[in-house]
Amino acid sequence: MKPEKLKLGDEVRVIAPSRSMGILKEEIVETAKLRLEQEGFKVSFGKHVKDMVDEDYKCASIEARIEDLKDAFLDKKVKAILTVIGGCNVNQILDDIPYAVIKKNPKILCGFSDITALTNSIYAKTGLITYSGPHFSTFAMKDGLDYTISYFKQMLMEDKEVEIYASSKWSDDPWFKNQNDRHWVTNTGMDILQEGEAEGKIIGGNLCTLNLLQGTEFMPNLENSILFLEDDDLVKENFLKEFDRNLQSLLHSAKGKTIRGIVFRKSTRK
Repeated sequence: MKPEKLKLGDEVRVIAPSRSMGILKEEIVETAKLRLEQEGFKVSFGKHVKDMVDEDYKCASIEARIEDLKDAFLDKKVKAILTVIGGCNVNQILDDIPYAVIKKNPKILCGFSDITALTNSIYAKTGLITYSGPHFSTFAMKDGLDYTISYFKQMLMEDKEVEIYASSKWSDDPWFKNQNDRHWVTNTGMDILQEGEAEGKIIGGNLCTLNLLQGTEFMPNLENSILFLEDDDLVKENFLKEFDRNLQSLLHSAKGKTIRGIVFRKSTRK
C-alpha cells in the first residue's frame, strides 16, 4: 500500500512517538521548521509533541503519543508525518496503535533510529510502505543537509525510480551540540563486500531496534528482502561485538527465508 506523494504546499505534521520535542532547544525547533517551510511545506505539530511525563525516557504518556499519531493520520489536511527524534521506547505504544485507522488513511510516515519499531510494525500490520529518513529535528542541521533533502524530496515527491549515489562527505558527529565544530569524513564511495545483483523489498532501519520485534506480531516478513541496517554508538567500545551479535540474531530469525542482499551504513569504526 503506497501513500500519496508529497506536493509543494502540503502540510507536514510533526509528532513525538518516542522522545519529546521538549528536549530540543527552541533554536533547533525554529531552524527545522523554517527549513521545511523554505522547501515549500506547511508545518504543524501534534498537540502533545512537547509533553514529557517521564524524566528517564523524556516522552509523553502512551495515551498522548497514540492520540497525536491517530490525529495525524485522520487529519485530511496532513499529507506526511515526521517524527521529532528517536529515543529508546517507541515500542511501548505498539499494542495501542490504531492500525485500522492507518490502513484506511494511508500517508507518508518518516523517521529513523528508534522509529524503526514504529515504521516496521505499521508495515507488518497494515502493508503501508513507510520511510526510513530524516526526523523533523534533522532539518535543523546547518551543514551537510543538502544531500539528505535531495533524496527526501526524490523519494517522497517523485514517482519514478531513484538511483542512490554516495555523498561527497559524511559524519558521525553529534552535530546538534556545536554546529560550528563539525567533523567530516571524505566519502570514498560505497564499499562492495560481495559483488552481484539483487532485487527485493527493502526492509530495515536501526538493527537493535528491529530485533526488538522478533517473535512478535509486529515483525515484518523478511522473505525476498534487501535489508538496510544501521546502529547507534551507545555501547561505545563494545559496538562491533554488539553489532555482530545483533546481526547474527536477525539472520537466525530469518533462517529459511530468502534475503537478497544487505546494505550497511558507513561507520568511522574499523
